[in-house]
Formats: sequence, structure tokens, C-alpha cells
Amino acid sequence: MKRIIYKGFLLTSLAFSLVACSKNFDNPGATPVEDALSSSTGLTGVAVGVQKQYSVGRQSALYNLVTANGFSSFELSLRNEGNVDEFNLWRGGINVDGNNNILGNLWTSSLKVIFDANNVINNAANLGDKGYAAGLIGYASIFKAMALGNLSMYWEQIPASIGTNVSFKSRAEGFAEAIATLDAALAAIAADPISAQFLTNLPAGIEIPNTLQALKARYSLFSGNYAGALAAANAVDLTKKSTMNFDAVSPNPIFNVSTATNNVFQVIDSTFGLPEAFRPDMSDGRIGFYMSLNTTIAPRWRIKGFGAELATPWAIYVPGEMTLIKAEALARAGGASLNDAVTELNKILTKTSAADPFGIGANQPVYGGAVTQEAVLTEIYRQRCIELYMQGFKMEDMRRFNRSNDPNVEKKRNFFPYPFRERDNNPNTPTDPSF
Repeated sequence: MKRIIYKGFLLTSLAFSLVACSKNFDNPGATPVEDALSSSTGLTGVAVGVQKQYSVGRQSALYNLVTANGFSSFELSLRNEGNVDEFNLWRGGINVDGNNNILGNLWTSSLKVIFDANNVINNAANLGDKGYAAGLIGYASIFKAMALGNLSMYWEQIPASIGTNVSFKSRAEGFAEAIATLDAALAAIAADPISAQFLTNLPAGIEIPNTLQALKARYSLFSGNYAGALAAANAVDLTKKSTMNFDAVSPNPIFNVSTATNNVFQVIDSTFGLPEAFRPDMSDGRIGFYMSLNTTIAPRWRIKGFGAELATPWAIYVPGEMTLIKAEALARAGGASLNDAVTELNKILTKTSAADPFGIGANQPVYGGAVTQEAVLTEIYRQRCIELYMQGFKMEDMRRFNRSNDPNVEKKRNFFPYPFRERDNNPNTPTDPSF
């Protein structure tokens, strides 16, 4: 993602240094807060900083989301046991504790994103140009919702606010806040369409209205609101792409940390880390999309897909996710809706790379299993594991589909312990989960 310069000076987010324990994110060396939050130029700079905080570097939410989920759900292979935090996630169980920096960075980065996004959302309402304000609100709400979603997917409880000695709320309430944030942004855009001027100042890649609906579909699904998930997924234009873009200054963190050095992790292999009955057929086109095979140099299987190159964009959602949300919502409704669920499922199975905006194609036969709720849901879970590989959702999916808690089979953790950087400074931090 390119840094954006306005009127001769670089505007970053309100604070780029992180003081996680107290959640004090003010940086006395940055642009004065009152200046950054009182103009469209300043607020745009802060908003761009939110995207950078979420997506760039080893401390970013993006890197740590992919890493924490990947090692905990058998998606990734460890390249070097000297990377202690990744090694302990790979080992799983009690080896994952509050001292793990992958978890600490995911926690801190997500909270920092929420803090800065709130500043953009709350202060954009004061701008006279309501179309520009709507753009800021929509853009910042995307990252706030994803940050809330990250916390809610991996911890049983999340901070109820940003500050010192804050209380906690359930992860269900976290998903509800993410959905409310998205609904508010959609309402703002409906009232005042995003101005062309704002879009010219926005880093390329993100398609705001469709992304808001896609995230609403995702978190409605995770909340068990299947009707809401279906409605939101149906509102997404599946021909559109929405990505976080990178360049030499701000490189793709999955490529930069893992592939460029080949010293941290790689994809597991063509099994996608799945039990034998769930593995893709070797003819499945998604193997070739997400990984490549090197026949001469270890490791044989290497990251491709959204971590292929330094400047490869990272999809905020893939169209197949929306189709699988529709399939799951329909399958959980049962009855006559099961046939409609199979119709959506077949769209994924038979999809060609040419028919997908990102080139993700399966080229597989239509579903031939029993049309029962259990069987169809099992196949939907299998397809989510393949279609959404390394997207960070597998642990959440395993809970929703009641997959095995055997740490030697599918899942090395169920929920994560709270980072020590939170526990050591907040007496309200909940008790860690046993697994």
C-alpha cells in the first residue's frame, strides 16, 4: 500500500507506536490530533494509516491472523523452530500462552485499528462534505469490523472499549458490534453517496459498498444469523474485487516474512492440512492457485495465491466466500432449501478459474452425495477449507461445524489465551481457556 502525502507532509495514523498494556495510542511526535481529525485531508491520512496498521509488516493484524490460524489448524508447515512463537503455535495446546507475540500482535494491532477507525468515523460526521464523510466512514468501518471480527474469532471475550482497566464482553457481542458498525456505514453511504474526490484520495483496491456487505455476511454467519448472512451475501456483486494492495515500500507481509526469506512458514502441502476424507482431488484447480510445487528444492510446496509476490494484493473477501455463505445459510434452514444449498455448492465445485475474478477455480464434478442437512453441511465445510485457504477463518469454521477437538487431528487450539501484555496491566482480563 503506498503512503499518501498531502500538502507536503506525511500523515500517518494518530499513533504508530503501540503501547498495548494501557492502550494509550497517542504519539507526541505525530501530527497533532486536533489537526488530523478536523479536516478531510487529516482524516484521510489517519484512515490510510488504519489500513497500513492492519495490513503491513510482521506486527500487522493480517500477518498474525494468517499465522495464528494457519498453525492452529494444520494449514501451515514450520520452516525454522528458531521462530519460537510460530513454533509454539505449531506445537499447540499448553505451548501457546500469553507470552506468544503472534497472539500479542494480533490483539494489539486489532485494538489499534479500532482506536484509529473510531476517530475517523466519529470525526468524519463533522465534515461539511457529506459525500466525502460517507467515504471515510465506509472505509474506516471496514477495518474496524475486521479488527472486531479477528478478536471475536479467537478469544472468548474481547475488550468492551479502548482504555485502561477496561471491562470485557462476549465474542458474540463483538460480532454484533462489527455488524452494527457495518450497518451504520451502509446507512451513511445510502444517505450520501461516496464522493469522487474521496475515491481519488483512497489507496487503490478497496471497493467499499460491496466490502461492507461481504463483511456483514461473514459476521452474520459467524453469529448464527443465517437469514441476515444470506441477505447480505446476496447484496454483494460477485464480479467485483476488493483488495489490500502492496508495493516495495509496504510489501505483502505473507510474502515478505515467509516466502521471501523461506525461513518462517510455508503451505502444508496439497492436502491443505485436511483429514483424508476432506482433501481435494489432485485435479482441483485451487491447489495450483494457492500453492506451487518445487520438484528440486525443499520445501516442495510453496505459497502462491495471495502471498505469491511482494506486491500481490490480498483479497478482503473472495467471491467464493459469499457463495459458500449462501450455501450454508440455506443448508441450515433445511427442508426444501437443501436443494438450493446444493445449487450454490455446485457453483463452487464447477467454477473455472476464468469465471472467478481472482482466478480461483475448482473444475470439479457437481456434488454427488446425499441431500441431507448433515451431508451437505459437511461438504460445505470441506469446500470452505479449500476455497478460503489461509484466509484466517478455519478455527471459527471448525467450531461452527462441530469438528474434532483432538489436537492431533484438526485443531491445535479452540480459543487463545489472553496476551500477558493485557493481563499484566488489566485486572479485568478473563481467565484463560483450558484449550
